[in-house]
Amino acid sequence: MEAHLAGIVEFLELANSDRPSHNVSCMVKTVLFLLAILLIIALIWGIPALGEARRSRLKNQPFPRHWVIILERNLPIYKRLTESLSRRLHGHINVFLAEKQFIGCGGLRLTDEIKLTIAAVACLLLLNERGEYYPKLSSILVYPSAYRVKETKPVGGYVVQERTVVRIGESWARDQVVLSWEDIKRDATNWSDGRNVILHEFAHQLDQEDGRADGVPILEVRSDYLSWARVFKKEYQRLLRDVERGQKTVMERYGATDPAEFFAVATETFFEKPLLLKRKHPELYRELKRYYKLEPLEWI
Repeated sequence: MEAHLAGIVEFLELANSDRPSHNVSCMVKTVLFLLAILLIIALIWGIPALGEARRSRLKNQPFPRHWVIILERNLPIYKRLTESLSRRLHGHINVFLAEKQFIGCGGLRLTDEIKLTIAAVACLLLLNERGEYYPKLSSILVYPSAYRVKETKPVGGYVVQERTVVRIGESWARDQVVLSWEDIKRDATNWSDGRNVILHEFAHQLDQEDGRADGVPILEVRSDYLSWARVFKKEYQRLLRDVERGQKTVMERYGATDPAEFFAVATETFFEKPLLLKRKHPELYRELKRYYKLEPLEWI
C-alpha cells in the first residue's frame, strides 16, 4: 500500500513539475483524501462479510459427542428434532458460545453443561434464520439459584420506594441476561409446564432489539405488523379478563402484567404447550408459528 501511494505521489509531482509546488501538494492531499474514503468504504463493506465468513466456519465446526449427551439430558425435545433442525441448532450453538460471554455469579463455577444448556434453549428461538444472534446481548450472568436485587418504585410525587425482590431471571435492554441455574435445571425436567426462564428472558431480548419492550419483535415484512397487533391485542385483553375473573388459563397469569411479558409468556407456551395453545388460541399460535418458523407440535 505504501509503495502504491508513493508511486501516485511521484507521478503527480512529475506531471506538475512546471507548476507551483503548492498545487502539487494540494493534489497529493486530494488523492490521499480520496484513498482514505475508499479505505473506509472497503472496511464498512468488508467487516460484515468477514463476520459472516467467521460465523459460517463456526456453524460447520464438528459438534462434540459429549455436548450431544448434555443436550439429550437437558433439552427434552432435542431427540425429537429432525436431523436438519439438529444440524442448524448445533451451528447456532457454536456461534452463540463463541460470541457471548458467560459470567458465574454468587460463587457459581461455570461448566460446559451450564453454558451449553443456556445456548441450546436460547438458540431454539433463532431457528427461524433471521441472521441475528441477539445483537445487543454481550453477557449472560448465571447465579446458582434465585437471587436478590434492590428495586426502586415511584409511589407518588417525588417519592420512591426501595425494596429487595427475589428473581430467577431478567433481561436488560442494553447488554445482559441474568439467569438462575437452579431454575434452568427445574425447567429441563418440566418441559411441558409452560414455564422456562431461558425462553422467557431471550424472548425479551428479541422484543428489545428495536429499543422498545412492547411485545412486538422485529417482524419479517411490514404487513405482518398489522396482523400481529390485532391478534396480540385481542389475546392480551382476553388473558387480562380471564385473570381478573379467576378463570383457568393456558398461559401463565404473569403474562397479564403488560404486553412485553405477554409475548415472553406466549413464547414459553408456544414451545412447551403447543397443543393446548393451538386448541385454545389458534390465531396466537399461527402468529408465533409464522414468526419462529417452527412447528412445535412435531416434537410432542
